[in-house]
Amino acid sequence: MSIAWIFLLLAGFFEICFTISLKFSQGFSKLVPSIITVVFIVLSFFAVSQAMKSIPIGTAYAVWAGIGAAGTVVCGILFFGDSYHIIRLISIFLIIIGIIGLKLAHVD
Repeated sequence: MSIAWIFLLLAGFFEICFTISLKFSQGFSKLVPSIITVVFIVLSFFAVSQAMKSIPIGTAYAVWAGIGAAGTVVCGILFFGDSYHIIRLISIFLIIIGIIGLKLAHVD
């Protein structure tokens, strides 16, 4: 796995962290979670920008957003009591399949 893909995975992870901290910031009304949110946003954008140096923009964006979306849904289910309806689980699975497909279709 190239460094660009490692940056892209980190960007997705930071995206998940930023959405969770955004939840805790309660609309940016709590200082510490708000600061943490901004830090994770900056880290996520930095990491995806590094990945885009060698990964096509469409692939990088789709993988970044997919990791963030799927990861945030899973965290919502695990930590915030969000619904784990079978349709949601299948949808997450399809996002993950799409991410894997984009990785397999990319030639470094």
